[in-house]
This record gives sequence, structure tokens and C-alpha cells, in this order.
Amino acid sequence: MSQQTIAPAVEPKADLGPLVPVLFGFSAFQQLRAASELQLFEYLTLNGPSTVEQVADGLRLPVKSARKLLLGTTSLGLTDRDTDGYVPAGPLREALEDGTWPLIRNIIDFQQRLSYLPAKEYAESLRTGKNEGIRHLPGTGADMYTRLEQTPELENLFFRGMNSWSELSNPVLLGQVDYSGVGRLLDVGGGDAVNAIALATAHPHLRITVFDLEGAVEVARDNIAAAGLDDRIDVVVGDMFGGELPGGYDMVLFAHQFVIWSPEQNQALLKRAHDALPPGGQVAVFNAFADDDGRGPLYSALDNVYFATLPSVDSTIYEWREHEEWFTGAGFADITRVKGNSWTPHGVLLGTKSHG
Repeated sequence: MSQQTIAPAVEPKADLGPLVPVLFGFSAFQQLRAASELQLFEYLTLNGPSTVEQVADGLRLPVKSARKLLLGTTSLGLTDRDTDGYVPAGPLREALEDGTWPLIRNIIDFQQRLSYLPAKEYAESLRTGKNEGIRHLPGTGADMYTRLEQTPELENLFFRGMNSWSELSNPVLLGQVDYSGVGRLLDVGGGDAVNAIALATAHPHLRITVFDLEGAVEVARDNIAAAGLDDRIDVVVGDMFGGELPGGYDMVLFAHQFVIWSPEQNQALLKRAHDALPPGGQVAVFNAFADDDGRGPLYSALDNVYFATLPSVDSTIYEWREHEEWFTGAGFADITRVKGNSWTPHGVLLGTKSHG
């Protein structure tokens, strides 16, 4: 009778613990989404420290479901447990206290309903160089924006998400850029005027024009009127790629535009801005940036899954130095980086049209 020898198990040398949040990243997001949808954080804020049974009763869940949810949120640092029960914790507690939680909820909805399913096409998008996730949006058209126009519910969801991102990321645009020499500002592709309204509110001397397609400026008109800023913000209908930009402005702003287009299109937009500005006029590009060394930041790296799979065939988060090359190619000088101080990688790149 032969005897089988079983080799001893090999003890893995690698510490694979850091892979846990990556391997289960989709689960981490779903823990946050479920807590948002079920209003866990609102319940804990209103009722104070709560037990599993109290949460189950308050959210109308089976006790076993409440236990799973609280294990997830607590392991992720979104809630904590003390002797009296569970409470909001970490960044979620801060967001609830400072009023930014509704913005985060809008972004969670955006990620779940718009970005989540298309993200599974990331590898295919890398293979083809195309936004393959677009197949998961209803309608026809090669870019996300064309398809959103055909589905008003998703278009409204998109605008809510983008407005929330703008409110979270635009402190660098509002508070770290010097507008003392700017009287009139042209907001190219300004959409629903979210940034124009924020700028006009923060800087009462500014006069701003939102320049965009007809459908976008219709929404902008309503928002400007609702903000009571009709006397300081106007709209002009036009196509940023369709010819000359309006003249007579001290600054041309491109907000969240250069992450959509190709390098060639971005430099063409800058050339149009250069042609429209007077000597000494400035151009400002406000969006998320990637680091020049290709190592991060993490936000930009992860957000690029969305840009690779959905908006357009060319959309991506570019490095600072790439933007600077476009500025130089379009004729701008005195190029200055203004990096934000918040958790998002947003910043502003400024350039000036020379007098010579």
C-alpha cells in the first residue's frame, strides 16, 4: 500500500492586506450607498447613539440587516460604536456638521446610477481607446452628453452631481485666484452657471457672461434669475468650437472643460481665447489635475475610470505640465499654477496674453 506524502503548505510571504480595499472596493461603495439610501446617518444624527436593534427599528430593517450595515460602515470609519451605541464618525460626521452631506449624497447617486455599471468596461475602453461604457446609457450618440439630452431624468441627475462636485471643488477658483484686475469674465462652456453664480457672489465687482449652447444657457438663465444676479451675469449662445469667442473680456474661464477634450482641441480652445483677449488679458483653466510624475493623486487615478468609460472618446484627467504646454503653444506667458488646499485635486492654471 503506497503512502501519499503531502507537501507542507507554503506560507505566503507577501502582505496582501493592502489589497482588501481594492479587491472589495465595489463593496465599500455599496456600504456607503446603502447607508445613504436608507438614511442611516440622518437617523443617527437625529436620535444620537443607537443600538443595532434601535437602528433596525428606525430604518425598518431586519435586525440581521442592520447588523450587516453597521459592521460595514463602522469598519470603513463612517460610523463608530461607543458604550451607548453607534454614531456617525470621521469624514461623514464632519460632512453632516458642516452641511456638505447633501452634496455627497448627490455624488453617491451620480456614481451609482450613472458611473457604476459603465465602469466595468474600463479594460475594454483601455484596449480600444474609446468610451465603451457609453453602451450602458440609453439613447444614441458617441458621447455621454448627447445621450443625456435624450433622457431628462439622467440629465438632471448628471447636473445635480456636477453641481455638487463644483461646490466641493471650487474654493480654489473662488478664493485663491486674484480677480482684482478683472472686470469682465467670459465663462466658456459655463453650462447652468453654477461657477458664474459662485464667482459673482464671492466677487461683487465681476461682470460675467456664460457662453454655451442654447440648451445649456436656458438652464443658466433660470438659475441666474433665481440667484437674483440678472444685472451682473448674462448669457450668450454659441459653440466654443464653432468660431471666434466673444471679445471685450479681461479673463476667459474654462471650468471642467479640458478633462473632456483631446490635447489638440484644448490647445485650439486656448488659441481662441488668446485671439479674443486684449493684451494683458488672462485665461484660467479650472479642473482636476494629475501630478507630473505620474504617481497620483489617488483621486485623479480613480476618477479616470469614469473619464475613460463615459464622457467622450478623448476625456481624461491631464497632468499640469500638459496644460502648460498647451498654454505655451497658444501664445500665453506668465503661466502660474494655483493648487487647491482641499481633498480634491482641483486647481487653476493661469496664463497672460503678452503686450508685445
